[in-house]
Amino acid sequence: MSNSETRLRLGLIEGDGIGPEIVRATRDVMDDAFAVVGLPPIEWVPLLIGHAAIEEYGDPVPEQTLSALAGLDAWIMGPHDSASYPPEHRRGLPPGGAVRKRFGLYANLRPARALEGVRATVPEMELMILRENSEGLYADRNMFAGSGEFQPTPEMALAVGVFTREAIERIARIAFTVAGLRRKKVTIVHKANVLPMTMGMFRDVCYEVAREYPDIEVNDEHVDAAAAHLVRAGGDYDVIVTENLFGDILSDLAGELSGSLGMAPSLNCSDTQAMAQAVHGSAPTIAGHNRANPVALQLSAVMLLRRLADRDAHSALRRAAERIDHAVTDTLRAGVATSDLGGLASTTEFTEQVRARLHRW
Repeated sequence: MSNSETRLRLGLIEGDGIGPEIVRATRDVMDDAFAVVGLPPIEWVPLLIGHAAIEEYGDPVPEQTLSALAGLDAWIMGPHDSASYPPEHRRGLPPGGAVRKRFGLYANLRPARALEGVRATVPEMELMILRENSEGLYADRNMFAGSGEFQPTPEMALAVGVFTREAIERIARIAFTVAGLRRKKVTIVHKANVLPMTMGMFRDVCYEVAREYPDIEVNDEHVDAAAAHLVRAGGDYDVIVTENLFGDILSDLAGELSGSLGMAPSLNCSDTQAMAQAVHGSAPTIAGHNRANPVALQLSAVMLLRRLADRDAHSALRRAAERIDHAVTDTLRAGVATSDLGGLASTTEFTEQVRARLHRW
């Protein structure tokens, strides 16, 4: 996409549970932001995963969806509830994992930021977690085919962790690049004291990459110490880089410490493709009740637009991203919040407040 009249083509995947509600809320805010900054309307391409895809195609991750994604600029994906799929559809990768693996989305950027108007356990928190997204200790992502988790006998289960220099180098370079745009500090999180070959390799290769960025301060911590440090003094961190499983756990912790997992955004990306997807799950118990918090996915969309703006040197896309970010944070600052944050606003009421503020900045 250039700064001309070319329209952005985005995949719109509602998913399961509260997915349709928060995806629609995000779409509406993005449409308004594009109109305000004078961009052509987004060309939305609705695609199916999850229960809707099972009903339509007999597959929670149909090939029709995967093939269509390849031709789009980027994607917005709602959460999935794979635990509730019929047994025959639980054996393969869950939808999010299948998309990440198909398109090589090796980097997962997960910020945690305490926002004014939201009660936070660590009010000074403002960090970015870089999670290596393709291998590590996640058995569903670290094999070319099949899973790295297997069961030789009914009484024994095994899992393989995979660490490669190539994957570690590329996530480390993103971490140091991101830190260069922030407070210039990277913390490598690992468990090399008990896993010296795998985790030791992750730590050591990150330090090797650090030599390419002499202006960035770098240190390392064991994951258990890092978890305690996040609770005690989460504001000390700038950028954390870690492997897949640890990144998943620490980012959920950081999201709660900064206010709520319902505000935790996420961007999955490769060098050429990107997918906005909130950190939280599908919350099936409140699905359809207009109570879901749309902030996480709306802020994930902000991350997506910023990435596309940087990739294409597109100033109007960045202006749209900044308007959405400002409108969401200003709405929270004004005391408008959904029930998970102690507020009274419904999903649609919160989104209406955000849309109104898009025009005021």
